[in-house]
Amino acid sequence: MRRIVNLNGGWKFSKENEKLPEQMPEGWESVNLPHTWNAVDGHDGNGSYDRGCYWYAKTFEAPKQPLEGGRLFLEILAAGQQATVYVNGKGEYYHEGGYSTFRVDITDACVEGGENLIAIACSNEKKSSVYPQSADFTFYGGLYRGVNLISVPKAHFDLGHWGSIGFMVTAAPDGKGGAEFKLESWPVNIDENFTVQYSIQDAEGKEVASAVRPADSTAVNVYVPDAVLWDCSNPYLYTVTATLQRRNEAYDEVSTRAGVRSFSCDPDKGFLLNGVPTPLRGVSRHQDMLYKGNALTREDHYKDARIIKELGANTIRLAHYQHSQDFYDACDELGFVVWAEIPFISVMEKDPAAHQNCITQLKELVLQNFNHPSICFWGISNEILIGGISEQLVENHKELNALCKKLDPTRLTTIAHVSMTPIDSPVHGITDVESYNHYFGWYGGKMEENGPWFDKFHKTHPEISIGISEYGCEGIVTYHGPNPACKDYSEEYQALYHEHMAKMLEERPWIWSSHVWNMFDFGCAARNEGGVAGRNNKGLMTMDRKTKKDSYYIYKAYWNKEPMVHLCGKRYAQRAGETTEVRVYSNQPVVSLYLNGELKEVQSAEKVFVFTIALKDGFNTIVAEAGGLKDSMAIEKVEKEPEIYVLPEVNERAEGVANWFKLVGDLDLKASMEFPEGKYNVRCTMEDIAKSEQAMEITKKAIKLATNFDLAPGVGMWDMMKSMKPEDMVKMAGSMMPEGFLESLNAQLIQVDRE
Repeated sequence: MRRIVNLNGGWKFSKENEKLPEQMPEGWESVNLPHTWNAVDGHDGNGSYDRGCYWYAKTFEAPKQPLEGGRLFLEILAAGQQATVYVNGKGEYYHEGGYSTFRVDITDACVEGGENLIAIACSNEKKSSVYPQSADFTFYGGLYRGVNLISVPKAHFDLGHWGSIGFMVTAAPDGKGGAEFKLESWPVNIDENFTVQYSIQDAEGKEVASAVRPADSTAVNVYVPDAVLWDCSNPYLYTVTATLQRRNEAYDEVSTRAGVRSFSCDPDKGFLLNGVPTPLRGVSRHQDMLYKGNALTREDHYKDARIIKELGANTIRLAHYQHSQDFYDACDELGFVVWAEIPFISVMEKDPAAHQNCITQLKELVLQNFNHPSICFWGISNEILIGGISEQLVENHKELNALCKKLDPTRLTTIAHVSMTPIDSPVHGITDVESYNHYFGWYGGKMEENGPWFDKFHKTHPEISIGISEYGCEGIVTYHGPNPACKDYSEEYQALYHEHMAKMLEERPWIWSSHVWNMFDFGCAARNEGGVAGRNNKGLMTMDRKTKKDSYYIYKAYWNKEPMVHLCGKRYAQRAGETTEVRVYSNQPVVSLYLNGELKEVQSAEKVFVFTIALKDGFNTIVAEAGGLKDSMAIEKVEKEPEIYVLPEVNERAEGVANWFKLVGDLDLKASMEFPEGKYNVRCTMEDIAKSEQAMEITKKAIKLATNFDLAPGVGMWDMMKSMKPEDMVKMAGSMMPEGFLESLNAQLIQVDRE
């Protein structure tokens, strides 16, 4: 029978691109797995992070094989982003893709019963053949999920089948109370003496069905009567085991869990789970934590999942790559509907090998995660039109979608469009369902534009099931004020934004899914925004998992059925003025507000309760009560609020926009824009504009004012944005920018000769 040995302890690590070691190195750093060398610099705000090729080494004793012809595999659960594996200086094995499991047959390179040396060169350097190429998150390097040693007899379930367990289960209700389990396994090195025995056990461990087949990879359908369905409120799991049997001896065995469910999407009804309309409302999640990077433990993954469950979400988009099996397991157990995707993101690399890498990563994603009942959607790309569109890009998407349907005809395919993707774009209609990443009310436009935009799309494309795959805004718990506004980075504006979005979504159940960007703040070494560098701060919760922002609680009020009440503004602890506003979130119909022990007001409302009260000088105690639940906070009335509550660049940006127009003098900005030959203009790419120092300086200032991004060649998110045009970037800002801003930028650029 197979044996699995955890090899996570006792590694040596060198942050140098060393030569292949011939023996266990003595001068290297001692580390345990999971490990990443970007645990700190991946999000510490220094503007960059270490992207190199570094080495791990470990010795182990190869177990003696009880049967002749047994095989020994090294299982690497993930290596960011490329890895080359050696055993005793031999058996070189190379893998591209930083988020999937891969295995190496090291049998012939090992000394049985003696000491052996593993050496792994791991790299997160940019490589044209490997996705992701450029994106708004840190590409952590390292062996960040761990390593196992697997010993199997010569006859075993295939360990080389794209990193899968060599066993696939499809469970579907038959509509009569039972369920059909399609069981398919891939035994290798077998003869006519072998059979595969299948057993299905319920959640209590009782066998409810079984089957026996010759070991020939032929699928078998097994019927389970009186099947219990898997759904978000009752995530019931069966355990299915495949045993490779030779006469009276079991040679190998694998097991997996399965859930019986049906699902579909309808443009007018939204998502249906087991035939019941179930609007998917939830969050997106990255796999990193403060000063751990992506080197997370099983406990870390389960903690994240439980926090999201407490929110009341029923769906998670696992962005933008394959996540840990531990997290998919948690989603199976807790009842989340999952969108899983590959890192085909932002910009399509022209290297043909990159498309093959997409194909490989898609095969690994689907086949390694096929058995998870939580996964209902495979995502084939994210915001890919940032890099522009081409016939080849469209064809690549069609090929990926077809491959997905071939590998797994049971699930739906989806795509996350960048906000600027036209409603009539040829990328529509490729996948089964679609979603948009919209940031109206943050990067551009107003939050009130979200609902009308989706209404228009729904009317234009009544045949498409449409969702919102990303939406959000930065919320930094230092910033506060009585008049929250877009781009002030305050906790209050983030809460107002999500108040609107939660209500908008509640009113449109036909939007098949929504995913807040993001559940947690996450690492993006290239970012420097809102006074907090190195991170994306759109999370409903901080990166250290210590602080739930007020915006977290508006979704808890909408989505969690358990009674709750939450006082907003606890970190807005010092307030000036004759009166102050107090907002309360609750899923109860009535809220009572007390100030210093005195009942001030009782309100009836839906989720959001807004009170105006007059504080006394000094400290005040405020208590909100709803349905027998209470929440309290202390607020101090002061003459002047702390300066730290306001980000200095908020006022600077407003002044900058006002002063911008002085640069163009008396030009008629309402006239049609001109694009004279040999001059720069707003329809040139940023990469083209960067060839001129003068043109780049003008454009940098405009982009900073329009989007608050610092954009410069080789810095920050340049790789992701260099193929964009200023016209598109300023249009993203929409109504946030005054009339004539784009025209004024073009008027300046056409004064500059093209290089």
